[in-house]
Amino acid sequence: MENWYSIGATIIGLISFFVIWIYSFFVWGVLFGLAIGWFPAIIGSIMIGLLWPLIVAFIALIALFIYF
Repeated sequence: MENWYSIGATIIGLISFFVIWIYSFFVWGVLFGLAIGWFPAIIGSIMIGLLWPLIVAFIALIALFIYF
């Protein structure tokens, strides 16, 4: 495994895509969320996928503050 960044970006991007898309079902309703919810899900998952090392570091920092 040479490129951990692209592997992490793909995994985190896919997970965040489905989470945002399912969230849009609850916010906009099933029909409207299914029809249009994929668009904000793509935008959000690309942003989260590209910034995943910062997000993981931030979550780890919060976990350290909670633990200690």
